This record gives sequence, C-alpha cells and structure tokens, in this order.
Amino acid sequence: MMNFLARVVRFLFWLLIVSWGFRLLRHLVAAMFRDANPPSPQSADAPSGTQMPIAARRLVRDPVCGMHVDETLSIPLREAGEFVHFCSVACRDAYAGETKKYAANG
Repeated sequence: MMNFLARVVRFLFWLLIVSWGFRLLRHLVAAMFRDANPPSPQSADAPSGTQMPIAARRLVRDPVCGMHVDETLSIPLREAGEFVHFCSVACRDAYAGETKKYAANG
C-alpha cells in the first residue's frame, strides 16, 4: 500500500512541475510577442477605441551608400539649389569631400 501512495504522490509532484513549466513557457512566449509588436501611438484627444491614421512619409536615397532614409530624419545638404539627403554625417562628409575633389580637378 505504501508503494502505491508513493507512486501517486510522485506522479502528482511531476504533474505539478510540468504544468508550472508550461505556464512559464506560455508567459515567456506571450511577453516576446507583446514586445515584438509595440502598440501604435494614439493621440490623447482620440477615443480609446479608434486608431489615428498614420501619415505616409517620403523616403529619400542616400547617394553615397544607397540607403533609403525617411526625409524628416535625413541629414540634408543644399547643393546647387537642391537638397541632397544623407543617412549619416559620415556619408554627408564623404559626399562633400568628393565633390570638392572633383571641383578641384576640374
């Protein structure tokens, strides 16, 4: 009789451990998905159930490295009356250095 009770207790113990493990795994996966999809920003004026439309942004191409950058986040350089947009200060400086070099060679 004692052997039977020991087996039942051991079974219930492992059942409890496995169920806690699955619950922990489920919470970890849910947290990963929650962090991967951040909520969209909403205005304080908008009711909580409605979503504000996201404005389309214009992408511009960096002439040095070819990377596409949001126009509002780019680093502009005015050259010959036109703006040239860059992804970083290093790309802007490389472009400015090359144009001076080409102008000096003439």
